[in-house]
Amino acid sequence: MSKRKLNRRQSRRIDDRQARQGGNGTEVEQTGLVIASHRARLIVEDEHGHSFRCHARQNLEPIVCGDRVRWQKLAGDEGVVTALLPRHSLLTRPVRHGGLKPVAANIDQIFVVFAPEPRLQPLLIDRYLVASELAGIPASLVLNKIDLLGAGERQALERELTRYRALDYPVLPLSSHSGQGLKQLLQACHRRTSILAGQSGVGKSSLIKALLPDIDIQIGHLSAATRLGRHTTSASRLYHLPDDGAIIDSPGVRDFGLWQLQAREIARGFREFQPWLGHCKFSNCQHRNEPGCAIRQAVAEGHIAPERLKNYHRIVHDAL
Repeated sequence: MSKRKLNRRQSRRIDDRQARQGGNGTEVEQTGLVIASHRARLIVEDEHGHSFRCHARQNLEPIVCGDRVRWQKLAGDEGVVTALLPRHSLLTRPVRHGGLKPVAANIDQIFVVFAPEPRLQPLLIDRYLVASELAGIPASLVLNKIDLLGAGERQALERELTRYRALDYPVLPLSSHSGQGLKQLLQACHRRTSILAGQSGVGKSSLIKALLPDIDIQIGHLSAATRLGRHTTSASRLYHLPDDGAIIDSPGVRDFGLWQLQAREIARGFREFQPWLGHCKFSNCQHRNEPGCAIRQAVAEGHIAPERLKNYHRIVHDAL
């Protein structure tokens, strides 16, 4: 059965039908925003800010947090989603058994959150940045828990971040505990829908709690044994911010695989590779030991950080 999406003309037709049906006692379709999604369970917000538990019709493709939908109210505070409205962006990630899993829709920017604890993983950061580049969604790095850093640790971490700043990825140092940098984060979210992404335990939910202290969010803590975060956010959730912004808290991950992607696609996700792609001597160059490799020449000349090329090879290897 084909998936049902609505174009603008179909949406107008539904609006016209609603106007004709108004007042006859039947529940008519309306537009809503998906503010939470977990498998087949959805929370849809109507135009007045009221939330309803909904399920989606079986002929629809997976619906995620941030989607705009058409839905119909049922008894009580429940409803059914009848159609998915067009998206202007979609963040996905491959899954091991094949295919792509949608993460969030209609987002304007991605904040890749990391912290001193759990330990910084540049490879995981690069995976997120590749995904954002391929999706055409701007990305920024958020260094949380800076209150845990001593002067020497801060300098060492800043050296790690130099290569990202050189690539024009904004870096926002902040602390959800002390409040340092939160104003800058709010300004970056102004009139945008953003998503917080990153491994478990870096403090994504704590950041939202700091931005919106009146919202009751379960705050996770680190496992003393593994130093890995516990998965306290099991479903993506959208929160409205002051000044017309919104932010999505996504479940933490310990890895963000890019399985099923081809090496050429992954290379396009490294923005500094762009000027040299297609200029290697061999069209199937793997950018390892082949003669006439433009990418390796760019590394030798200082245009590409060796660590980024190393992570490219690791991502390609894991995608096989």
